[in-house]
Amino acid sequence: MLVLTRKVDQKILIGDDIEITLVAISGDAVRIGINAPKEVKIIRQEILEEVRDQNLKAAHSPGAAEDIKGLLSKPMRKEQNS
Repeated sequence: MLVLTRKVDQKILIGDDIEITLVAISGDAVRIGINAPKEVKIIRQEILEEVRDQNLKAAHSPGAAEDIKGLLSKPMRKEQNS
């Protein structure tokens, strides 16, 4: 792991097209801005973990198998191009 010390408005570059800017520091919270191409997925780890935990909980709930079977048996709707 690379550990850096930055001041407000200083930037970190990752590759040629990802730029991280330290926006503000307030107490123990740090605000960062990230500029990256749209195809680069940026997600907070705690959100990813929460979604994973909720999915596992739902998959192990009573009736989950029947719910999934019901969803899979429905015909898929074609997306319409506007």
